[in-house]
Amino acid sequence: MTDAIVVGAGPNGLAAAVLLARAGLGVHLIEAADTLGGGLRTSELTLPGFLHDECSAVHPLALASPFFRAFELGRRIDLVVPEVSYAHPLDGAPAALALRSLEQTAHRLDAHRAGDGRAWQNLLGPLVARAEGIARATLDQLLQLPRDPAAAALFGLATLEQGTPLRTRRLVGPAPAALLAGVTAHIPGPQPSLMTAGGGLALAVTGHTGGWPVAVGGSASIARALAEDAVAHGVTIETGRRVRHLDELADADAVILDVSPEQFRDLAGGQLPLRYRRTLARYRRGVAACKVDFALSGPVPWSDPELHRTATVHLGGTREQIARAEGEAAAGRHPEHPYVLVTQPTAYDPSRAPAGKHTLWAYTHVPNGSALDVSGRIIEQIERFAPGFREVILATSVRTGRDLAAHNLNYAGGDFMGGEVSLTQMLRRPVLSPVPWATPLPRVFLGSASTPPGPAVHGLGGYYAARTALSRVFGIHSLPYLGVRG
Repeated sequence: MTDAIVVGAGPNGLAAAVLLARAGLGVHLIEAADTLGGGLRTSELTLPGFLHDECSAVHPLALASPFFRAFELGRRIDLVVPEVSYAHPLDGAPAALALRSLEQTAHRLDAHRAGDGRAWQNLLGPLVARAEGIARATLDQLLQLPRDPAAAALFGLATLEQGTPLRTRRLVGPAPAALLAGVTAHIPGPQPSLMTAGGGLALAVTGHTGGWPVAVGGSASIARALAEDAVAHGVTIETGRRVRHLDELADADAVILDVSPEQFRDLAGGQLPLRYRRTLARYRRGVAACKVDFALSGPVPWSDPELHRTATVHLGGTREQIARAEGEAAAGRHPEHPYVLVTQPTAYDPSRAPAGKHTLWAYTHVPNGSALDVSGRIIEQIERFAPGFREVILATSVRTGRDLAAHNLNYAGGDFMGGEVSLTQMLRRPVLSPVPWATPLPRVFLGSASTPPGPAVHGLGGYYAARTALSRVFGIHSLPYLGVRG
């Protein structure tokens, strides 16, 4: 018997299937691709024996997500947490490092310029002390009253400071300014802005608490752990099937859709009220990414060897240079000198490449719908801080924004964030509602990155959608145990 059908087997769809099955329901999971995982797939994209994450590679929210904590992800797979959460090289100066220890980070920043460490500690120290409350506030939907008002207030004030021109008053030195700008640019959009600042601060807090883990074996190991638990609790999985209309799912009491608003509108056809359809039609897409995967003959020849201490490196230079590049991408242009996010997973997981070899993962922001291969600009930015990088490249695999859209239907135009990350759209993601996972169709729920809390690998969009379905459709209000038994 099928009580619920989940469409889409990305992290959100898999999380929904796990929760529904653990609650005792019969669940069928349908995935259009031949493999599970969505943004958690890992493949040999370049050469045999070189494993590359197809989307997400480092997972700052894997240890902070309420769902993954309840699921006890760390007991199911090997997560390696580097001592240095992320790093930011600078021209003609030592790299700025964000260590898991806030105190050690501040000490190193003071070596760049007296007072830089204290400024960093004064900004992030109060937030790190309230990390639990900040995680609850940022990993839910913004219309909900915060459970920890003091944490929310502290976070709001810090976001207001760093999301406006006031940001230059505290982080004056080039090292802390660039270090925060690099993590802030994980959220595409103009800098400064409230949403990029809020997202950057939330990520920076995780860097000083649980850290930024790498999944051994690739991000696909997270998807496998979710799928294995789902199957162990009775979920049936069907791959290679693209659902084209909700009528195909009529046998289930509840349907959870890990799909984009555009896909939901098409699936529902004329079943949705006109006002809701118009709201979905106004949903805005953000910038895209151009991603390059590298097979390397050896490690990246960083000018600063300290960069080998982390899995995540942010390239782009100063705070002002990053703001310029991100502003150009948001305005629909391809930056000549882009911000580049780099991960070097084989520094912590050598199983992903043949002995002595390495993989590298890098992307930059480009206009939505872009078909331009900007891998040359990405390589130039890496060479800027790692002279001789071209000489260790064995092979590359490039996916433009248009390629990403073809690879994953949720990445419309190559937007891998599930929609524009702006304040207004985060409030109405995809609609303005205290329960945005519910839809006008009583048995249909939306649970993707286009619903709160938005993008990243946390599983919470699907988890919240499934939780809403359990309550509204099945009258189940007590959530089941999700952890490892025994």
